[in-house]
Amino acid sequence: VQLQASGGGLVQTGGSLRLSCAASGRAFSSYVMGWFRQVPGKEREFVATINRSGGSTYYADSVKGRFTISRDNAKNTMYLQMNSLKPEDTAVYYCAADAGGSYYSPSEGRYDYWGQGALVTVSS
Repeated sequence: VQLQASGGGLVQTGGSLRLSCAASGRAFSSYVMGWFRQVPGKEREFVATINRSGGSTYYADSVKGRFTISRDNAKNTMYLQMNSLKPEDTAVYYCAADAGGSYYSPSEGRYDYWGQGALVTVSS
């Protein structure tokens, strides 16, 4: 599967953005999906994950209550709605697909496919 992230940009503190991750190839609905982010010079960190049906989600504590992960299997697309953005949310956001899992996972090592990243910049 190939993943293409989009929707990044520059937003002020307190603003909102919605990232999309479009998947090509077969059987998008068979993949557990996740969002991760990385600040230059730091390790990539987990943001949110969603199971194959979209019925179960899990978030990093730093984004819980502000970010919402969702997916539309009919459109082969995953989303990350980001509200109440803070400067510390500034990062390159990556979407990822886990081909072998049956449940959501925050573990980066579980994911087999990665998108190219979308830059989100939150100004103070």
